[in-house]
Amino acid sequence: MSLDSVEAAVAAEEQEQGPPEPGDRQAPEAPGWLAQVPYFLVLATMAAGIVVVAAAYFKRGPAIIAGALMLAALLRYVLPEDRVGMLAVRGRWFDIATALGLAGALVVLAWVAPALGT
Repeated sequence: MSLDSVEAAVAAEEQEQGPPEPGDRQAPEAPGWLAQVPYFLVLATMAAGIVVVAAAYFKRGPAIIAGALMLAALLRYVLPEDRVGMLAVRGRWFDIATALGLAGALVVLAWVAPALGT
């Protein structure tokens, strides 16, 4: 098959389809970095929790990190596969269960940790 025949076939196919309908327009595709925004949001919340732990607040810091993990589970549940970015590691339900399990463990550890000031 020659290049001319391929171009002719493509042109004929485009003519058959006709001009696009006004309602047939697809939304413009979002840039690739936009899918990483949920991941960076969770990462920033975790970093805030680590800063709070470094400031010697051993009960508040893990609670903030647990909140970040709950946020990750919520975003993994709500967002479609093409928008979760690096929050998608395994299957959807495995990721959610893992994040919620770790968040629960951190809440328990924060709750049983002794206060340093007393």
